[in-house]
Amino acid sequence: MHNIDFSLPFEEPVLVFAIILFIILFAPLLLNKLKIPAIIGLILAGVIIGPNGFNLLARNSSIELFGTVGILYIMFLAGLEIDLNEFKRNRKKGVTFGFITVLIPVVISLPVFYFGFKYSLNAAVLISAILVSHTLITYPLVSKLGISKNLAVNISIAGTLIADVTALLILAVDINNLSSDIGFFFWIRFFVSVIVFFVIVFYLFPYITRLFFKKYSDNIMQYIFVLLLVFLAAFLAKSAGLEPIIGAFIAGLALNRFIPHTSPLMTRIEFIGNAIFIPFFIIGVGMLINYEIIFKSFDALIIILVMSVIAIGSKYLAAIITKKLFKLSKNQGLLIFGLSNSRVAAALAISLIGFNFILGQTDDGQVIRLLDENIFNAVVILILITSTISSFATQKAGLKIAKDDLQNTIFEDYLDTENTLVGLANEATVEDLIELSISTINKKRSKEIYGLHIITADKENNETKNKALKLINNAEKYAASADFKLNPLIRYDINIASGIINTIKEKNIKHFYIGLHNKTSLVDTFFGNLTNELLTKNNSSIYIYKSCQPLNTIKKYVLVIPPNAELELGFCEWYYRIAQIAENTGNKFNIFANDETLTYIEKSKINSKNFILSLFENFDDFLVISREIVDNTMLIVNLARKDGISYNPFMDKIPAFLQKYFKNVSFILVYPNRINNYSEGTNPYSNPSIDTNFLK
Repeated sequence: MHNIDFSLPFEEPVLVFAIILFIILFAPLLLNKLKIPAIIGLILAGVIIGPNGFNLLARNSSIELFGTVGILYIMFLAGLEIDLNEFKRNRKKGVTFGFITVLIPVVISLPVFYFGFKYSLNAAVLISAILVSHTLITYPLVSKLGISKNLAVNISIAGTLIADVTALLILAVDINNLSSDIGFFFWIRFFVSVIVFFVIVFYLFPYITRLFFKKYSDNIMQYIFVLLLVFLAAFLAKSAGLEPIIGAFIAGLALNRFIPHTSPLMTRIEFIGNAIFIPFFIIGVGMLINYEIIFKSFDALIIILVMSVIAIGSKYLAAIITKKLFKLSKNQGLLIFGLSNSRVAAALAISLIGFNFILGQTDDGQVIRLLDENIFNAVVILILITSTISSFATQKAGLKIAKDDLQNTIFEDYLDTENTLVGLANEATVEDLIELSISTINKKRSKEIYGLHIITADKENNETKNKALKLINNAEKYAASADFKLNPLIRYDINIASGIINTIKEKNIKHFYIGLHNKTSLVDTFFGNLTNELLTKNNSSIYIYKSCQPLNTIKKYVLVIPPNAELELGFCEWYYRIAQIAENTGNKFNIFANDETLTYIEKSKINSKNFILSLFENFDDFLVISREIVDNTMLIVNLARKDGISYNPFMDKIPAFLQKYFKNVSFILVYPNRINNYSEGTNPYSNPSIDTNFLK
């Protein structure tokens, strides 16, 4: 102990990290009992331990580094979790809010600080840029509540991007104007750099990501690769004249479709960010705050009060106007305000640059700065005030929206509580099968699946048992990495078909997933006695999956549905599950069916927002679909049992067609269940006039 320096601030790395972890663990726990958002606890903890508190820790390069990673992580997650299809659909609303949330602070603050406080025009413009910007510091609250795809969140994210880009553009113009370095060539360089940045991130990043994910399936390698791209995008953004936070957000948008929301990779990204990096950033924000500034001088206090009123009032007014324009709910309006009110990253960056920009000296040698100490100190206090208000507003509105969403999705109880069984026979197909099964489940409603391995009587020995245990263990680990629980089942039976059928009956399984190795002959190996027994002696939905590439590298889905498929008892159940793939990956589905089936789909509205509906009258002309199959496409075919309403004798030829013409294409064959689990008149899916848009 005598070799350890206990002088303040602590510099021993192990002790510093231990203190930070202690705060991350206990600050939220203590304040949760008082119903105070965890973010406030972390900020206050930063104030207490920081240089302006008890000076336990210095805000050194390590804290700044982790803090930088944290804010980039927040912006990356915002881009990653957004529903791209909804984002595109509502881009006009987002742009409108962005325009409003930029215009109001500028119109109010510019005359106040130019005429009222007598700041120079350049300084007043820079102050308005500070008030225009905002940071999604409360986004982790939204993500935790599972409402990141709500319209209000999409609008807020679009507004954030516009507001921050505008604020930083104002900064660039203002500083370069004072430096006499702005002109035609400045704008040419700027716009060319920005265009190059967007081309690299939106076109080159997805291309190399798909190649990397195809070659390397290890989740740790994929996580490091993704993190590398995020920081590379942040660096490229800074090189182009934008802020790194913009680059991180754009990287999230570019990688959005490669990281399904139920995948192990997504779970790792969220876990590490929410556990370490984001709390580090929030604590670092608290360490900046000096509460003594409030009492330093009357002028400083007045500026703090005026900036706070303009900052909060302008964003609240922008949120209210947006709510009324687009007829949003009261809680959605409050959520927009909560997400767009806090100022941290961009505001701090602008104020620091303005404070450090030296205009000259007075006769007595005092430095003349573009932004004086009063403005810089006011911004630091503003961070605390706006972050506190934003946290309360976001939590209040988010909780109510989450509860409303839960009440509006009551029919999901019929679907997502149904047991799911995955057949685990081959180590090469285990991860692919589990990834598919969890991608078809609504994670909000169910996080459990069964994993079945069968040992037949003629193969029962110690070596077989050990292989089975290893297989099950790997499956459990993979499911756990995606935050799912796999209930292992090792069954001894006379043959595989009997084991599957008996397990399905005993566990009341409604959805059974079985995999084919990509080198397996589909016709000779699978479609024999096993398939016949499963289809004739079992009534659950069956998903036969052959993976030729990882699910997160699929770019296009083609779903083929035969005539009368909507009349099958299990149509809505398997269709809902397939729709979840679109929900979790964000990819579009090209659906081919006849007019009656397409009409039913449109009326049922089950996640129709991600589907492109195309007329396909003649199921016998199946090979026409081959023109839709391009690189990185998955084919999904809805088949039927021989006693099914939608059965067509041509379906018996499908396996041979797949083997011959689609040998290197990933596919899923879906057989709907044929059990009516609902008493007469209670099936919520039997009437297509009922709005079953569960996923909104």
